[in-house]
Parts: sequence; C-alpha cells; structure tokens
Amino acid sequence: MKKILSSFLCLLFSSMVFAQDKLEGTVATDVVTTYYWRGQNCGDVSLQPTLGVAYRGLSLSAWGSVGLSNAEDTKEFDLTLSYSTGGLTLGVTDYWFSSGLDSQNRYFMYNAHSTNHVFEAFAGYDFGPLSATWFTNFAGNDGVGSGGKRAYSSYAEVAVPFRLASIDWSAQVGVVPYATSYYDTTGFAVTNLSLKATKDIHITDSFSVPVFGQVAANPCSEKAYLVFGFTLQP
Repeated sequence: MKKILSSFLCLLFSSMVFAQDKLEGTVATDVVTTYYWRGQNCGDVSLQPTLGVAYRGLSLSAWGSVGLSNAEDTKEFDLTLSYSTGGLTLGVTDYWFSSGLDSQNRYFMYNAHSTNHVFEAFAGYDFGPLSATWFTNFAGNDGVGSGGKRAYSSYAEVAVPFRLASIDWSAQVGVVPYATSYYDTTGFAVTNLSLKATKDIHITDSFSVPVFGQVAANPCSEKAYLVFGFTLQP
C-alpha cells in the first residue's frame, strides 16, 4: 500500500506544473435530512463539514459527518487527495468510521484486520456533457465477495449536469460491477438512480445559501429516498 501511495504522490507532484497557479481554500458545511451515499442510507439528519485547500490542480480535503437527530448514527471522517488536469481527475480517499473492526474506535489503528479505515482509489473524466468516475477499495476494512475473499469493492458512476428553469440539475446512475458485502450486492447491480436540484437562495446582495433537493432510488435494495439540504459557506 505504501508503494502505491508513494507512486501516486510522485505522479501528482510531477504534474503540478501544468495546472493553474492559484491557492484556493474551502470552508463549508452541509446540513442534510438524510445521509444518502451511493444508494445507501448512512444516517438521519446530519451535519457534514468540509475543509480543503487546492493548488495547481492538487487538492487536499477533509470531510466529515455526524448525526444530529440520531446519536447512534456512525460518525465519519474522510481525507481525500486528488489531482485534476483537463477533464481527468485521479485521487485517493481515506475513510474512517466510528464503527468497524476496531471496537475501541481508534483513528490511528491501521492494522488490516482491526481497522475502521477504508482506502479507496478513484479515476474520473469530465467529458463536458457528462462525467464518469470509477472507485475501488484497495486496503482497509473492505467487504468480501461471493468467495469470502477481499472484494476490492468497486463502484462506477455517470453524472449528467444540466440547467432547467433557473435551477442546476444533476442526473446520476451508479452501479456496483460485482458481488461485495461492502455495498450489499451479490453480483452486478444498479444501486443509485438520482436526480438532484440546486439553487442559490439570496439572503443579501453579498450572501446566499445554496439549497438542494434530491430524489434517489436503489433498485438493488428496492429503497427510495427524498433528501433536502443546504450549504453554509463564508
């Protein structure tokens, strides 16, 4: 795993000279009625803060989720390192959850058989009219396949953004290509069909609040969701 991360970092930093020369920062938080992720219900009403920096196409972000209405919801803390050039984006994410193999919920426990971390690599390309991204878990507390071995759980998604009636929309289709307990599938499965609408609500001339609504369904589990949320960002 260390060799993979080392090679990836070398690729990112060697490519930085081709991207724009501007340091950008992000501080924001979402409040959502349901934590919906890739066709899964991961919690009830949740607070989801983001902190990030980006420079010359290279970005590092921290993202978290904590339940507001249900104290038993799993807490989450993710770190993502990515690099974008043109329409291509490559990255790795370290997911940490407050439940998993380690009953003591220690953040710095990385042992493969007793960690609450999941490590994922992803690659995506924005073609303009649509974008496509592939995600694969390569280490940590991954699921198992039909044979009981590590599944290297994967998820692929296509998103189509468009604007209609002064609202920004995004239609998404997500699939799990093979069996894994991580996504609770027994083979190829369509796990995410969603339509999301976002609109800025102007509070003052200089301050607005993006609000969003999402209709989503998981045909594999036969579940449907209606999500509402808003973003606070200085």
